[in-house]
Amino acid sequence: MTTFDDRERAFEAKFARDEEMLFRITARRNRLLGQWAAERMGLTPAETDAYSKAVVQAEFEEAGDEDVIRKLLGDLTAAGVDVDESTVRRALEDKSIEARRQLIEAQS
Repeated sequence: MTTFDDRERAFEAKFARDEEMLFRITARRNRLLGQWAAERMGLTPAETDAYSKAVVQAEFEEAGDEDVIRKLLGDLTAAGVDVDESTVRRALEDKSIEARRQLIEAQS
């Protein structure tokens, strides 16, 4: 076993941890976004839970955040909530920060 092999394994392990953390942050962010939108739509706690799960699932439709933004914007507009795309994008950024903070605190 060489030092190079050890370094390669360490790099691969770090990459895997980083990717898992990114996935967890994105999933938590989407759940928080779902709760944010559900609050604006006046959903019940049970409906909020179901809606948050639907927003998390929306992430898997295509790469990137556009599918989640499109879902939130469409659902909020359909519910009669006065919202624009920039508001949804700003919420997405805010919830990304919140999700990262929550996961870091959970690891401490």
